[in-house]
Amino acid sequence: MYKVEMLGVRTLVAEGKIVWTEHVAIRLRERGIKRSDLIECITNGEIIEQYPDDVPYPSCLVSGKCKTGKPLHIVIGYNKDILCCMITAYRPDMDKWENDYKTRRKGI
Repeated sequence: MYKVEMLGVRTLVAEGKIVWTEHVAIRLRERGIKRSDLIECITNGEIIEQYPDDVPYPSCLVSGKCKTGKPLHIVIGYNKDILCCMITAYRPDMDKWENDYKTRRKGI
């Protein structure tokens, strides 16, 4: 499988080639996160973990911030030049993540 590249994700998002799964829609409602927050996070964020063996598409974890400056994590499936699949989004838990929101705490 291939690694997800942030430039490719940004390009697909800018072109509107996004699939919003039912799962992400539920999680966004539960967590008070807007779709526009995900777009902003992708614009300023970076890939912090790769999941190349995910099915049906390789995926990645993006860390960034929404317009309010709050940190946000998004799991995105990526089918090269075809689409980005928004899988889930959440606010990182400081019990699990270091202050940079990019590094998992040891032993968790």
